[in-house]
Amino acid sequence: MLVLIGPTAVGKTALSLELAELFNCEIISGDSMQVYRHMDIGTAKLPLHEQKGIVHHMIDIHDPDEAFSVAEFQDRCKALAMEIEGRGKLPFIVGGTGLYVESVCYGFEFSETGADEVFRQEQVLFAEKHGAIALHDKLKAVDPVTADRLHPNDQRRIIRALEVYHLTGAPLSEQLAGQTKTSPYDLCIIGLTMERALLYQRIEQRIDEMLEEGLVLEVDRLLKKGFTRELVSMQGLGYKEIAAYLEGECSLDEAVTLLKRDTRRFAKRQLSWFRHMKEIHWVDVTQPENFVKNKQAIRDIIAGKFHIDLEYISKQSN
Repeated sequence: MLVLIGPTAVGKTALSLELAELFNCEIISGDSMQVYRHMDIGTAKLPLHEQKGIVHHMIDIHDPDEAFSVAEFQDRCKALAMEIEGRGKLPFIVGGTGLYVESVCYGFEFSETGADEVFRQEQVLFAEKHGAIALHDKLKAVDPVTADRLHPNDQRRIIRALEVYHLTGAPLSEQLAGQTKTSPYDLCIIGLTMERALLYQRIEQRIDEMLEEGLVLEVDRLLKKGFTRELVSMQGLGYKEIAAYLEGECSLDEAVTLLKRDTRRFAKRQLSWFRHMKEIHWVDVTQPENFVKNKQAIRDIIAGKFHIDLEYISKQSN
């Protein structure tokens, strides 16, 4: 299995297409938001006509009001990997949702810890009375590691993390840290990184492009379809900020400023998550003049890992 990770806006998508063509891959989206239908601009989905005929999986498989979990992602990816390999192709996960990607790479086991509906409802009422930040602070007190990776508006996951602690007495992060980091795959993970100032500049540029492409209209359509702001999907970056603007809670400029800030913070959390993963071949793509050199280095890493003769492939393609 080939994996390409990195923070948002670092350049994974363009590179993934080249690598997929070269190594005969089918791409599996490792983005927890791209699974939702009708959410295209804010999730930076690659339009079909730009996919160069490369098969993409795990995109548009759920409506925004349908539940989606890391366990479902893992199960689907396991099945997809077998199907792709059966077609004589290389499974290629591309994305930035750390827990989701890592769960597949290392075969995490998600034990059922049960549920306590009364406890869940108590937390919902607590959030309604005291606000999202207060609920997030409750998680921070018992599981600061999980709290750090969850946005305060991600109420469902915050409550689930509190519930896990309530039922087991152990933080969710501690249970994840105890997972055996042994991969069921012959695994090659490429990580893209970039000097922070340039990455932040690219993030802001991408958000400006999303707005030009119609992000506000996309969010407005979702709200009018009845997909409320309380949904996990609608709490994603780009959706919660623009929804707040559309419902009169702030100006568009304020919403965009908040979106850019939160996306920069998200990129920082992504990098923090990836840095604790092992066996990543990191490539710094800060300098554009090194673009060709970086691509060749990445190709060589993959070819060496999977014992692929690039010269032979090149002759075949010609």
